[in-house]
Amino acid sequence: MPRSKRNFTPEYREEAVKSVIETSRPVAQVAKELGINPGTLSNWVAAYRRDHAGEEPPLTVNERARLRELERETRELQMELTFLKKAAGVLRQGSSMSERFEFIDAEYADDKAYKDADAPSIVQMCRWFGVGRSSFNEWRNRPVSVTAKRRADLKLIISKSFEESDDTYGYRRVHADLVDWGVPCGLELVRVLMRELGLEPCQPRPWRHGLTERDGLAGAIPDLVERDFTAEAPGLKMVGDITYISTWEGWLYLATVIDCHTKAVVGWAMDDNYKTPLIEAAIEMAVRNHELADGAIFHSDRGSNYTSAQFAATLKKNNLRQSVGRTGICYDNAMAESFFGTLKNERIYRTEYPTREHARRDVARYIELRYNTKRRRSGLGYRTPQQAHDEYLEKQLAA
Repeated sequence: MPRSKRNFTPEYREEAVKSVIETSRPVAQVAKELGINPGTLSNWVAAYRRDHAGEEPPLTVNERARLRELERETRELQMELTFLKKAAGVLRQGSSMSERFEFIDAEYADDKAYKDADAPSIVQMCRWFGVGRSSFNEWRNRPVSVTAKRRADLKLIISKSFEESDDTYGYRRVHADLVDWGVPCGLELVRVLMRELGLEPCQPRPWRHGLTERDGLAGAIPDLVERDFTAEAPGLKMVGDITYISTWEGWLYLATVIDCHTKAVVGWAMDDNYKTPLIEAAIEMAVRNHELADGAIFHSDRGSNYTSAQFAATLKKNNLRQSVGRTGICYDNAMAESFFGTLKNERIYRTEYPTREHARRDVARYIELRYNTKRRRSGLGYRTPQQAHDEYLEKQLAA
């Protein structure tokens, strides 16, 4: 059976290219992280550089040499920070030297298994732990119990899953990663090992200020969703809302359109205000990048911009039916609220944004490169939105 072809939005391609250019990482490494073909990403990068040729002056020979040296130093520092972050549980007070040696050995074995070209060497890991290479070799030559080796290997893989989630996954999502990677391990064992490693996902903040403004003209708009945020296929039912992001320059407002079948953010827009053109831009992105059914539902709260005549005309132009919940009842738009809670907990509250542009780029990257493609959703059986979309297309091809 032929596999369905993935469609990449312009926004996704742009953020993927910037992940290569702005971090000076190899195309192959970024492509592996994003799960796309290296040749495809290489073509995107080449096209981007052609389109932006001449924007920066060429580097001199000395500048290039210095840049390569700084990149090497930066990579080593990043490896050290990553390693020490993974080893937080081993570095706790009272841990034994054997635990450190077990961690080094498991880390090295895992890097070989995943063929990580930028993995640290044993010499580097010993130096970062403050232990001698000879002592490690002596320990390594001793017989190790099968159980201890398995737990050490599992801890390494669990740490990898937790780190790749940007410290956001709890034990259920980590377990789902292990299942996908073909690693046999029970859910309870994952929970125990994460506790031993000291891995705790970031926790949400309980307070949220609403942006909904009452509009007495909105009474005639029906609620076509009635808190049922499921759909039989992509493009049939969507929800949207607006939130705000704090920067040193002031507020940045984000409007979203989320598909109820795949849970993906199919449209988004950001600006320094939350007037009607902001939500229109989010709708237009969804229409432009995704196939929406005629008469598809778009559901929101009763904010004055969502219930304006201008926005109603935009929905009508795109053959979308309008639906709204009750004013001040967050459960009537719970799916949109849930995404904002996830975004703020996993990204915004852990970051400082000097400018609105800084925030815009960071949020765009989170949506396109993590939330839509890599983050597991409990409402999808711990699949990603991309997996849900691909599985739907495969079923259509098989039918």
